[in-house]
Amino acid sequence: MNLIDLKTGITHKNSTYFITICTKNMNHYFGKIINGEMNLSELGKITHSEWLKTIELRPDMNITFGEFIIMPNHFHAIISIGKNKYNSIHARGALQCASSVDVSDVNNGKNIFGPQCKNLASVIRGFKGAITRNARKKDITFNWQPNYHDRIIWNQKAFNNISNYIINNPKKWSEDEHHN
Repeated sequence: MNLIDLKTGITHKNSTYFITICTKNMNHYFGKIINGEMNLSELGKITHSEWLKTIELRPDMNITFGEFIIMPNHFHAIISIGKNKYNSIHARGALQCASSVDVSDVNNGKNIFGPQCKNLASVIRGFKGAITRNARKKDITFNWQPNYHDRIIWNQKAFNNISNYIINNPKKWSEDEHHN
């Protein structure tokens, strides 16, 4: 959803995403499914803790969570990034990332796109990095698959369907091609 602030002419990009992050080679690092319930390993517990820290570590991003589940070899979540000063787009198209963007640069045709910050990619990068660092500290062999999958959730019906999918994921684990 885009909201336009009529006073400033700034469009705010607010989005809710369904994300999936997988382990390298779909290896089972996070625990086991027993009788349709996820039983977290030590690294699974770290993953849970790090996800919950996401909002606390980024209070300026206006993040909220929907359902999430840690599976043996992947992680699913619904995350919303609400209106904030970092996801504002000026009428001329300049993305504000931190306070380093000068709107006059856009008017002069300068490239104002720098490193990704304060967006979904930066949240995922921080989350994956924290788990990897914790795994190394505890001498746990672990690797993520490069990248992640995300999809914008456009309406309430899709939100409800994805929420149900996440909640029921452990019960359907035996149907997953990577469950063994």
